Amino acid sequence: MAPTKPIVVGTFVLGAVAIAVVAILIFGGMRFFTRTTRVLVLFPDSVAGLSVGSPVTFRGVQIGRVQEIQVQFDVRTQKNSIPVYLGLEPARIMFIDYSARDPHGDLEEAVHSGLRAQLISQSYVTGELSVNLDFHLNLPAPPLRTSGIVEIPTIPSDLEDLKNQFRKLDLPALGLQTRQTLVSLQRTLDQVSAAVGPLTAHMAVTLTTATHAINRIQTDASRTMNSIDGLALDGRAQLASKGEELDTLLQTAQRTTTEAQVLLGSLDDMTDAHSEMRGDLEASVRDLAATSSNLRGFTQDLKRSPVRTLLRN
Repeated sequence: MAPTKPIVVGTFVLGAVAIAVVAILIFGGMRFFTRTTRVLVLFPDSVAGLSVGSPVTFRGVQIGRVQEIQVQFDVRTQKNSIPVYLGLEPARIMFIDYSARDPHGDLEEAVHSGLRAQLISQSYVTGELSVNLDFHLNLPAPPLRTSGIVEIPTIPSDLEDLKNQFRKLDLPALGLQTRQTLVSLQRTLDQVSAAVGPLTAHMAVTLTTATHAINRIQTDASRTMNSIDGLALDGRAQLASKGEELDTLLQTAQRTTTEAQVLLGSLDDMTDAHSEMRGDLEASVRDLAATSSNLRGFTQDLKRSPVRTLLRN
């Protein structure tokens, strides 16, 4: 019975290894048997948060993973760069309208057309990064390299771009200008406060005076309205008491109007050119005119020779 124990133990060990391999293949997406194209990306700044196995995406679609991260340091110039090798999966990338089916040739053409690599954040909480590939137009073409591997140029990440902008700011000069602006603003506020203080007091006095004037106007207006109401009442009372006299006066005026109309009608008859009364009046006027002329002549003769005139007549 003793020799069977190692066989049983070995069987369990082999089974566990087989299960582990299957789990790795399943959870790893069967990537051990996936053909990849190796490309190089040189990042000039920190890649903290990027690790082997981080995804490589193109506009949000995963097309590969980070395979290797190195550090290159030049002691003489004290310059460094961080080479990152990416494993792209050709099965997930389809190039259209290219005669060559060589992945390296297609990638080189894409690089010259503006394909660039950029670090992006996967999570602001954990700080994990990934590499995103995208086309950026109006960028200069990278220099040709003969390293035997396609190199994709990089562009600064949004965070790195923000850092560079902050580095370009002249913070001391900006702080001095801010302090000067605050001092000028404080002076302006002091001047406004000094000017507004007396004006506020004057406005308070003016408002008080205007309030008293409005109260007086309201009182006078109330008295005037009461007087108008009393006058209206007196007028109505007088009209009520003098109603009969007004009726008599109106009747008398009506009779007078009627008589005047009759008189006017008579005058019209007298002044008519063909009426008999007008003829008699004209004859009388002629006789009066002749008599007046004779009297005027007699008076003149009497003045010149009174005795002779008397004797003659």
